[in-house]
Amino acid sequence: MQVRLLDRGILAGLLALAMVTCLAVSDGAQQKPKTLYERLGGYDAIAAVTDDFIGRLVADKQITRFFTGASTDSKKRIRQLVVDQICAATGGPCIYIGRSMKASHEGLGITESDWQVSVGHLVAALDKFKVPQKEKDELLAAVSSLKPDIVAPAMSK
Repeated sequence: MQVRLLDRGILAGLLALAMVTCLAVSDGAQQKPKTLYERLGGYDAIAAVTDDFIGRLVADKQITRFFTGASTDSKKRIRQLVVDQICAATGGPCIYIGRSMKASHEGLGITESDWQVSVGHLVAALDKFKVPQKEKDELLAAVSSLKPDIVAPAMSK
């Protein structure tokens, strides 16, 4: 009888161990993949890339005209809106409260050349912070989806 109780105790222990192991394995299998926001490094990483990117835009002779006349406070607001938009678009907790891209860029006369220069600066900022290629490609795809609302239609001759 004692052997039987001992066998039951061992059996119960093994069964409990097996259940815990199965739960741990199934929990691991059900974990959601990380969002682009998480893979980019979160808010602080996005803010650092944005700071570098905007610094490059402001310093660029072709692009700086879009910032002419903007106060320091206005530039800080633009920076915050860019951070919030990237954060929200990549699955982060931020909420973008700015205007639409079309309304924000309408009348600025942003050309295809301006767009290409700006994308080049974004890539340089991402490279500076060693953002992996997969994440860089995903972010650039998201940004590129905004191009029709940012670049002015080419004037026909």
